[in-house]
Amino acid sequence: MFTSSSFVSVLLFSYAATGVSGFTVTTQTDVRVKENEGTDLTCQYSADFGSNARLEWKFKDTKGSQVYVVYDGKLTQPYASRVTLFSGSNLRFSKVTRKDNGEYSCEVSNANNQFGESTVRLTVLVPPSPPLCRIPTTITTGKTAVLSCYDADGSPPPTYQWYKDGTLLPTDPTSLAAFRNFTYKMNAASGKLEFPRASKMDSGQYFCEAVNNAGPAQRCKAVKMEVRDLNTGGIVAGVIVALLLVALLVFGIWYANKKGYLPKKSESKPRPNVVYQPPSSYGGGDEEEDGDFKQKSSFVV
Repeated sequence: MFTSSSFVSVLLFSYAATGVSGFTVTTQTDVRVKENEGTDLTCQYSADFGSNARLEWKFKDTKGSQVYVVYDGKLTQPYASRVTLFSGSNLRFSKVTRKDNGEYSCEVSNANNQFGESTVRLTVLVPPSPPLCRIPTTITTGKTAVLSCYDADGSPPPTYQWYKDGTLLPTDPTSLAAFRNFTYKMNAASGKLEFPRASKMDSGQYFCEAVNNAGPAQRCKAVKMEVRDLNTGGIVAGVIVALLLVALLVFGIWYANKKGYLPKKSESKPRPNVVYQPPSSYGGGDEEEDGDFKQKSSFVV
């Protein structure tokens, strides 16, 4: 059941013309309950609304999406399967899930357009899970190193704390004398640990913990991050080796060509063109036509 029984009274409107002093709607301010347990959300309103007051409950999740839980005094789907409406205006959850995290608004109105509402926040308590950590293993001196930590299960959303070599790092390194030489920036809400210009003193084993008040803290596996100087000697050696390989390849091609190991291009000889002269269509018999054909046939080279 809910752990907070405090109520907040809200004065909504004053209607001097009708002689009505005001209309009030009250709910709890905050309800916290463990996941899969039941809880009640109560709503009370003044008698000024009359016996035919219209009641609605609305739910807005942590991402801002809004749906009806009760519309015109009746439960909507999918809430009807696990929520009951009792005493005319109160909600009773048989069990809650982490999807129920958010704000519930009780709205009351009547036929004379008098309106009032009050909101209660429901927090479903879910212990954190081992967070997902991203820790680089090698960083060059002077470069930016970013370590991240995130848990999607914990509710309320967990905060994050980082450890180096088993020692808890303060959120603000300047707050403790032992860490004043450190230059990191930490965001406990997002789980981000950043070294704007990493130095060798930042080398070490790092892990992160996700923490909330719903259960024990959970941590990710420790990973060693090493900050190294730029290896200029290795870069120069790599360039030299690459140039030697290119030179060796060029020499091999030249030598193979010189020794005739490479295929030579075949020389193409011109083909003779034949011009065909058809036999004459007039004069003489077959012999004459045959003779004309022999005389008129020729080859052109």
